[in-house]
Amino acid sequence: MKVSIVTTCLNRVNTIGKTIESVLAQDFPDIEYIVIDGGSTDGSLDVIRHYADRLAVLKSEPDSGMYEAINKGIRLATGEVVGLVHSDDELYDRHVLSDVVSRLQRSGADMVYGNGVYLRHGHVVRNWVSGPVHRWKLRMGWLPLHPTCYMRRTAIEQWGLYDERYHIAADTELLLRYLYRARIPAVYMPRYIVRMSMGGLSTSSQRRHEMWREDVAVYRSMGLPGRMMKIMKMAWKIPQFITMRKQDETDC
Repeated sequence: MKVSIVTTCLNRVNTIGKTIESVLAQDFPDIEYIVIDGGSTDGSLDVIRHYADRLAVLKSEPDSGMYEAINKGIRLATGEVVGLVHSDDELYDRHVLSDVVSRLQRSGADMVYGNGVYLRHGHVVRNWVSGPVHRWKLRMGWLPLHPTCYMRRTAIEQWGLYDERYHIAADTELLLRYLYRARIPAVYMPRYIVRMSMGGLSTSSQRRHEMWREDVAVYRSMGLPGRMMKIMKMAWKIPQFITMRKQDETDC
């Protein structure tokens, strides 16, 4: 079972190298690694080119945003499983993809997802433990952590790519479309999959207003009460800050 990993990048010279190395270090043998650069001008492309001989695809050109870049990568993917590793993030350990594939094969599901941590200056500030998916949870604003979601390409071909009309909330829309509207079979894997850096597209303070507006629009498009769903979505995040998982600093 081949796994296609898509990384999109725009001016992430300080982090893109660690992101790429976390994928190349995986012990799973059949990885198709696709890197889509949006025309970086800060030296990111030079870092990426250092690994070019180990990448299946390297494409660099301007785009209209992250989700257009992700869609480009997915369209190029030939693996049976597709996952994303953002340019500010790292896979949690070298066994992640092996465990993902094993869980998909054993379960027969279309999606596997798990847990992740958010870091700031090397310290864990949020501990996202997703838990099993239930329809009642989806109706109360819960969603799995998007960068931990690995999907069969057949499901993506059936249910579609990211909606590029949303600049920040396209991940929310896709997860609701797959899990709530299409009800694809998804299984929770109780292990950490990704380390994420605080301050990404949806976590930067200057974009929270747009995030609110887009989330409300997404929920309403699904026939759900937009503002109430957004408030409940935010409430699910409170335990992530309260019950932070203690980790050795060198592990992060």
